[in-house]
Amino acid sequence: MTPPHPPTSAAYDDDDQEYDVAQEAPIRVEGPPVEDQVSTTQRRTAQRQEDAAEKFPIVGLGGSAGALGAFDIFFRHLPANSGMAFVVVMHLVPDQPGELPAVLQRFTAMPVQEAADGLKVRPNHVYVIPPDRDMSILHGTLLLFQPTQARGRRLPIDFFFQSLAKDARERAICIICSGMGSDGTIGLKMVMENFGMVMVQSPETAEYDSMPRSAIATEFVDYVLPAEQLPAKLLEYLHTPLIERPRREAAESGSRPAHALQKIFLLIRAQTGHDFSFYKRNTVFRRIERRMNAHQIHEFPQYVRYLQENPDEVEALFRELLIGVTKFFRDPEAFLSLRVRLLPLLRSKPADSVIRVWAPGCSTGEEAYSLAMVLLECLDSIDPTKYLKIQLFATDINPAAIDFARAGLYPTNITADVSPERLERFFGRQPDGSYQISKEVRDVVIFAVHNLTKDAPFTKLDLLCCRNLLIYLSAELQKSLLPVFHYALNPNGLLFLGPSENLTGYHDLFTPQDIKWKISRRNDASPSITRVVNFPFALSRHHPATAPGAQLPMTSSSPRKTGPFAALIQKTLLRIYTPPAVVVNAKGEILYVNGRTGRYLEPAPGVGGLNIFDMAREELNYELSAAVHKASTTRQQVVAEGVKVKTDAGYQLLRLSVKYLEEPEQLAGLLLVTFEDQPTPRKVRTGKTATSTDLSRDAVVAALEKELQFNKLRLQTTIEEMESSLEELKSTNEELQSANEELQSTNEEAMTNKEEMQSLNEELMTLNMQYLSKTEELSQAANDMKNLLDATEIATVFLDNDMIIKRFTPSMSHIMHLQPADVGRPITHFASNLHYDTLEQDVRQVLDRLTSIETTIQTTANEWFSMRILPYRTLDNYINGAVLTFTEVSDLKHLEARLRESTRFAESIIETMHEPLLVLDGELRIQTVSQTLADQFQLDAQQLRGQPLAALGPGEWGHALLAERLRGLFDSSEPSFEGLRLPGPQGRPVEAFARRIFSHGSPTNHVLLGLTLAE
Repeated sequence: MTPPHPPTSAAYDDDDQEYDVAQEAPIRVEGPPVEDQVSTTQRRTAQRQEDAAEKFPIVGLGGSAGALGAFDIFFRHLPANSGMAFVVVMHLVPDQPGELPAVLQRFTAMPVQEAADGLKVRPNHVYVIPPDRDMSILHGTLLLFQPTQARGRRLPIDFFFQSLAKDARERAICIICSGMGSDGTIGLKMVMENFGMVMVQSPETAEYDSMPRSAIATEFVDYVLPAEQLPAKLLEYLHTPLIERPRREAAESGSRPAHALQKIFLLIRAQTGHDFSFYKRNTVFRRIERRMNAHQIHEFPQYVRYLQENPDEVEALFRELLIGVTKFFRDPEAFLSLRVRLLPLLRSKPADSVIRVWAPGCSTGEEAYSLAMVLLECLDSIDPTKYLKIQLFATDINPAAIDFARAGLYPTNITADVSPERLERFFGRQPDGSYQISKEVRDVVIFAVHNLTKDAPFTKLDLLCCRNLLIYLSAELQKSLLPVFHYALNPNGLLFLGPSENLTGYHDLFTPQDIKWKISRRNDASPSITRVVNFPFALSRHHPATAPGAQLPMTSSSPRKTGPFAALIQKTLLRIYTPPAVVVNAKGEILYVNGRTGRYLEPAPGVGGLNIFDMAREELNYELSAAVHKASTTRQQVVAEGVKVKTDAGYQLLRLSVKYLEEPEQLAGLLLVTFEDQPTPRKVRTGKTATSTDLSRDAVVAALEKELQFNKLRLQTTIEEMESSLEELKSTNEELQSANEELQSTNEEAMTNKEEMQSLNEELMTLNMQYLSKTEELSQAANDMKNLLDATEIATVFLDNDMIIKRFTPSMSHIMHLQPADVGRPITHFASNLHYDTLEQDVRQVLDRLTSIETTIQTTANEWFSMRILPYRTLDNYINGAVLTFTEVSDLKHLEARLRESTRFAESIIETMHEPLLVLDGELRIQTVSQTLADQFQLDAQQLRGQPLAALGPGEWGHALLAERLRGLFDSSEPSFEGLRLPGPQGRPVEAFARRIFSHGSPTNHVLLGLTLAE
């Protein structure tokens, strides 16, 4: 199954919307602007050529045990200028350095390098996944992630292949080589779903055939070849000419007849019973092109002939059209959102009731089982005494997929999508390593073959899950299915669609619950829900439409027996007529019936309708049609006298009246038709005078002339109306052509705006990320600042220039009774515990002079604080208020008081001693002198305080020797000396002794000196 060659200039997606690949990459312009030199078309052509160079195929090679030999053979047979990029993903030992790039470099001339985060993929290069990393690709850039799964549960090949399929789409190519396990199986399905190409090494040539056989079992493989043949087939695929897109060759009837596609649909329907004519044309063409390229067929008529001659190819094409990729809990966030919406619905269900769920297009059952697991988990979280039964109907048109889903056996790679808790509860491990759905889950899921487009839907549903199915169907079929979904759901039932699907045109039927994940609730409150559901079985009735001229508030033409409409009709009839009457529009559609009209009107044969011209008796056709037409045209009352109609009792003469209604406003534009019986002679009633033999020739001629004249008048009126309509149609056609040109121009502008918006959106996203980063930094800085201020236990308050409190720390509550609600109030409004009355003046001084103030103040509780007032400076050196800090210094103040008291106490002791003593500090300045020493040496004790030692007496005292010995007490370990004799006053020697003062066993910076006059 070879898909078409990856496009180099244009592609189209599943949504039936053509787009240019130039939109996917920004334009790179070098040199001066050239807007004035080239046209818009030339610029776009240059852009496409430039961007086309970026759209090269990307080949992902996956392997495990034994794959290195396959890679050796593959790269040796591959030229170095293939134009493709190669990404090798293997199961590597996480704690060993990566040697694979060096090994592969020996096999190829292309540069081989280990993938790095943010590395741009280029053609003719080989990139190797590093150990202990998961790798994906986005916009051609490799991204590395720290693995989140346990070592034995990791699936790096699936992880990369899935991102490759979404990023490269039809340019993606995956190759599965030798390996154990089933890694890569889910990823190759994604590649196939996005119209890439899948190749597998033949199991017979692989050292370990587990991975190749698992890939082949999916039936989504294009080629199964030995490793040495893979490069040649890959190059052949790369250089196979494109089958031109259908839109591009719509005019070439020779290469693709107009009915070729319908013939293919007919052949498929004849053999399988399924009609694909309502599938999206793009999707169908791609699938057919893949099959045509697989057989090297380039013309549609040839392929039609090939299908006629090969029934097996019809089956293969049928399977190709049904290719569906699904997995457990696809879009996990969507299932989390669904669970939130399901819980209220389940709680509202009465006990012992049934929860009915339908999952059309279930494929191989993963999504249906996922829904069952979510429902069971929801039941566990509600009242355990409330029993609810689950019925989950999972349907698909592929019998093989239904059989696979019923078995409930899935490979080991589902561990990447199913959490360990769910694996343990809802799955059982099989001897071969696969997983089987538990009986608890399989019992609630009912699988069946069902065609959504022609079989009757399941009804009375609480949940309808149709994900990623509508995107493959045409818009017409989607419009037919959405009313069916509305009909199938219970009131307040949930509709769960895929992320690429929407409710276009039917928003009045459903109320969105989650716009991102397309979860909606059935809406029964809207008065506009009057749609006719076109079921494949007879459930609908015919509803004639109201004429354009009718100004009724409703569009349904079915008769109404009650309500304001009926009251208005009855009031009008009572005011004007009482005989049998009907209200019709200009087309004759009956909107209301008054009285017994059975004598004049009868149901028409065939499909039931309510048109007065079809229901009128034969004798009334001429007169009734003429009167209605004339009244509608002239807007005047028309009366026909002596109209003869045949009844069950014979002929009856009646007065037929048609009145054009202009009021009330709700009935304006309608026609009131009344039937009044008139006295009928017996001969007329019995019909004796009505025979042709009693009519004179003149009477017959007069009747025929009258009818002919009426027909001429009607014909002339019809011609005039047709000419007028033709002129209007011409005018309308010209307006439509002009509007079409404007729309084309608008479309081009919209495409240009779309590109600009995409670029702007990327810039906004980048800017948003920067803002988020800045916000996180600011939040972290704020947290750090708060913890810093709290840790310092310094009471701080921030004021603005008007002394309004902007912020404060909790410690401020000890000084001022501030609460969080006080932010924004002036600080002068609060009383404090401080003996401080000049706070406002000091703050003003700081703001005016931009200088700080520091002082120590006392509280009423005998606490002391060191207060500092500083200007509040912003980062740009702008003064924006003041900062007040209060640091508690109570202990320091109390210590100082105790020291002063101790000092005074020591000084009083020294002063009262009878010994001649004095105290010196470290600089040998006199601190305290005893009165005895002052008297003995005739000195003034008060004047000696703070004086140097030399102030004791004249120089002959030997002050230098004494000072030297005293300094020695501070520098040596000897704490004292005695018996030092010095020259004294009047030739009398002085005997000195000294001792260093200690406090609590530690030396202080003071010395006690004693001086005595020697005998």
